[in-house]
Amino acid sequence: MDEADVVSIAELLDERRYLLDVACWMLGSAGEAECVVDEVYRRWYGLSGAARQEIARPRSWLARSTGRSCLTRLALVERSGDSAFEAGVEAGVGAEVSRVLLDALGCRSPDERARASLRVRRSGPVAPWEHDALVRAVGRACLDEDAGHLVSLLRPDVTAFFDGGGKVRASSRPVHGGRQVAHSLLTLLARRPRTALTAQSVNGRTGLVARYGRQVAAVISLDIADHRVIQVWVVLNPDKLRSWKQP
Repeated sequence: MDEADVVSIAELLDERRYLLDVACWMLGSAGEAECVVDEVYRRWYGLSGAARQEIARPRSWLARSTGRSCLTRLALVERSGDSAFEAGVEAGVGAEVSRVLLDALGCRSPDERARASLRVRRSGPVAPWEHDALVRAVGRACLDEDAGHLVSLLRPDVTAFFDGGGKVRASSRPVHGGRQVAHSLLTLLARRPRTALTAQSVNGRTGLVARYGRQVAAVISLDIADHRVIQVWVVLNPDKLRSWKQP
């Protein structure tokens, strides 16, 4: 179980910003820095779960990997010239644009389709007022850091999915069980300076929106069955949160 992989929103965003600052300082380009950091996170998720657990300080590992990737790119520039390097960067950007477009058009990966199918099968119709009341109760339990009350609002077979898009160090596998999901949510939404959690409309239903400073850091949707939460969907992927970051 990847419950142990869950860290606070503040740590997730501070970590990514730190890596971007390192890469931008070394390469002198915000766009190239984004490419490097995305590559480093892909390398992190390419490790087995056991290998990641053996890394005592993930942020240090990511920082070293970022530095090595930057040095590799700089060496490539020196050997082959700026034009070749720029062509490679443009190809990477093109692939990312294609991925975002496919996602927007609904061309999801098999894993995403399986999650959507599971969501449809396991969630039944719930009155809007009941959905709203339960979501707000979950939000209050998280704000109060009341693990016992939060567990009581979740079904024993609840599942939580964390969509980081490979761009932040979020849990890469679903978390199962009331106690485990409650622990993951409380860890992710842990009180830190500049953090906030509010109930807002998410895809036409009440959901939870977590902010770090002025930035939307997570959007949480809940599915309900038998008057308790059966599934939790946490979007942490910066690409999918762009529309929430408008003034």
